[in-house]
Amino acid sequence: MCCDLKRRFLLLYATQKGQAKAIAEEIWQQAGAHGLEADMHCISEMDKYNLETEKDPVVIVISTTGTGDPPDTARKFVKKIRDTTLPPDHFAHLQYGLLGLGDSEYAFFCNGGKTVDRRLQELGAQRFYDTGLADDCVGLELVVDPWIDGLWLALKEAFLLQKEKEGMSSNVDAVSSSLSAAPHIVHEQNLSSEVQNLKLEDGGLRNSDLLTQKLVDINLVASTGETEPSLAHSVPPVSQSALNIPALPPEYIEVQFQDTHGENPHPSSLVLEGTTFEVPVTKAVQLTREDAIKTALLLELDTAETVFDYQPGDAFCVICPNNVNEVEELLQILGLSEKGDYFVCVKVKQGTKKKGATRPQHIPERSTLKFILTWCLEIRAVPKKAFLRALVECTSDVGEKRRLQELCSRQGASDYTRFIRESNVCLLDLLHAFPSCKPSLNLLIEHLPKLQARSYSVSSSNLYQPGKLWFVFNIVEFPACPTRAVSRKGVCTGWLAELVAPLLHPIKNNLDTKAVSRSTEKITIFARPNNTFHLPADSSVPFMMVGPGTGISPFIGFLQHRQKLREEHTDWEFGETWLFFGCRHQDRDYLFKDELRCFLENGTLTHLKVCFSRDSSTAEIAPPKYVQDVIRLYAKEVARVLLKERGYFYVCGDKKHMADGVSDAVVDIISMEMEVDKLEAMKILATLREAKRYLQDVWS
Repeated sequence: MCCDLKRRFLLLYATQKGQAKAIAEEIWQQAGAHGLEADMHCISEMDKYNLETEKDPVVIVISTTGTGDPPDTARKFVKKIRDTTLPPDHFAHLQYGLLGLGDSEYAFFCNGGKTVDRRLQELGAQRFYDTGLADDCVGLELVVDPWIDGLWLALKEAFLLQKEKEGMSSNVDAVSSSLSAAPHIVHEQNLSSEVQNLKLEDGGLRNSDLLTQKLVDINLVASTGETEPSLAHSVPPVSQSALNIPALPPEYIEVQFQDTHGENPHPSSLVLEGTTFEVPVTKAVQLTREDAIKTALLLELDTAETVFDYQPGDAFCVICPNNVNEVEELLQILGLSEKGDYFVCVKVKQGTKKKGATRPQHIPERSTLKFILTWCLEIRAVPKKAFLRALVECTSDVGEKRRLQELCSRQGASDYTRFIRESNVCLLDLLHAFPSCKPSLNLLIEHLPKLQARSYSVSSSNLYQPGKLWFVFNIVEFPACPTRAVSRKGVCTGWLAELVAPLLHPIKNNLDTKAVSRSTEKITIFARPNNTFHLPADSSVPFMMVGPGTGISPFIGFLQHRQKLREEHTDWEFGETWLFFGCRHQDRDYLFKDELRCFLENGTLTHLKVCFSRDSSTAEIAPPKYVQDVIRLYAKEVARVLLKERGYFYVCGDKKHMADGVSDAVVDIISMEMEVDKLEAMKILATLREAKRYLQDVWS
C-alpha cells in the first residue's frame, strides 16, 4: 500500500561542470525521505523522458555557461523548445519548478535557467513552485538550500491538485498523510525553527555522541582562548548550536591498485569538447617591468603545422596540469607517496546507493595515481559542503570532526562563506587545518571536480601573422593568509610561467614576429570560438574598445587585422576606431605601448585614450584614474558612435571593478545625451546588447 502511494516526479538537470547534477542528486536523495520518487535524468537524455506527455510535476536544475548560454547538455533541448511552430498551449498540461544556477559576476546572470523558464511559460506550462536563481558569487547554497526545503510542500500541493483534477479525491488524505509522515524538513519561512532540534539526516550519529561533541567543542574553545572564529576553530553561538548537516553522500567509486607497468593516456584524450592541437611555444615576452604589481606575459604559439584557425576576438583553451609539488604533498598527506607511479583501476562500487552511478568521464579506466592527481582532478577546487560532510567521516579528532560538521551545516553557513569560499580554500588547506582527516582516494575522485582547461583570449590576427597565435595573461598570485600557509600561483598561469622561464625576453626586446627562439616546449590547446566578440562585418562601421590591463589582449588582434585589411583593400571605407586603455603606472605596466603608437601613426587606430590609476599628478585638475572616468569625458563621441552611427562598443577585462563601471558610464551618457531617465537608458543599453553592438568579454 505504501509503495502505491509513493508519488513520482520527473527530475531533470543540465550541467556544465557538475554543480547542477550534484544539486539534482541531493534532491533525489531527499525525495525518498519524503515518500516521493524522483525519476532523475540529464536533460540531454531525451529518449528517457517526454515532456509532451508528462503528467507528473517536473523539477529542472540548470546552470549557465559562457555569455549566458545554457550548458552544452541542454543545447538540443533548448533548440527543440525554441521551435517557433510550437503552439502556445504546447505544454499547457505541464507543471514545473525550476532552479537556475549562475554567477552575478558575469553578464546575463542565470540566463540558461531564465531562457528555459521563459520559453516553458510561453508554451503554456504552469509553475507549481517559484523559480529559484542561485548565485555562485555569494554562495549557491544561500538560495539552493531553502529552495529545496520549500520544494517538498510545493510538490505535496501539486500532487493534491493533480488528484483533485483526476477526480480521485478519496485518496487525497492518504497521500497527504504519507507525505506528512516522512522526516520533516521545514518550509523556507520556518528555517529558523530547525535550529531547535539537532537533526542529522543520515542518522549516522546517536544523540549522545552529538551532545558529547558539542560539549567537547565548547571546552576546546574555552581552553584555547579563541575569541575570533577561524577555519579550524569556532566560537559561540555556532560552537554551542545544535546543527543541521547534510545527508552523507553515498560512496560509489572503487579504486584498485595494480602494477607500475604501462603507459598513461595523453592528457588530450580527456578533452571531449573538440579537436586538440599540440603546438610549440616559440616566444615569451614579459610585458611589465619587474617592479609592476602584476607580471604580464605574452606567449607566441606556432600553429603553422596544424589546421587550428581563429578570428580576432576568439578564445582558446590550454590543457594544464596541477602543480607538481602540490601533487607530491597531497600524496604524502594521504600516505600514498610510494604508490604514485602505480596504475589504478577505477570502477563503480558494487551495491552503491547512488542512483545512476558511473565512472566520471574525466577519470581514465586505467592510469597511474599521479596522472589522476596531476591531469584529471581540480585539487585547487573550493570544497563543496557535501565534500566537507564526507570528510567528517574520515576525521578522528573529535574537535576537528565537530568543526567540519559546523562548516557544512546551516548554522555554520557564514563561517563556510568566510573561511572556505571567500578564502579560496582547497583540499590541501583543509588537510593542514584538520590533520586527523585522512580521506580515501575514492572520496577524492568522487568529490573533486574535473581539472578544467583554462580559457584565454587570442591577442593576434591570423591574417596579420599567419601560423602564429599570441595570448597575454597575468601570472595569478594567491598570497599566504590565515587559511593558507603558503602563497600559490594560478594553476595554469603558474605552470606556463615556469614552462617558458628559459625563453623569457626582457621587456626591452620588441615583439618582432620574425624573431626566432629555440624552444622545444609544447602545450596542448583546443578552440573555443566566440560567436559574437568579433570585428563588425562592415569595415565602414565605427567601433570603440575598452580594455584596461590584460583586457587589451583581443584588441591587439582587432588592430592587427584592421591594419592588414587597410593594406590589402585601399579602396575600402574604414570607420573610426577608439581604444580606452588603463593601467596602474605608465612606466611599469603600459602594455603594448609601442605597438599602439604605431597603430596610431599609420591610421589603424583613430583615437587612443589612456589613464594611470596609481601615478601621481601635479596638474591643477587631476586626470581621470579609470577607463570609465575617461569614457565620461567623451560622452558626446560615445553617443554619436553608438547611437547615431550605429557603431559597436567592446569591453574586455575585469567585471566587478571595471566592466560594471563602464556599463554605468554608458547608461549615464545615453541618459544625458538622449534626455531620457536612467531606466529608459538602461533599456536602450539592453537593446544594444541584444543587437550584439554592446559586447563584453569579461571575467571575475
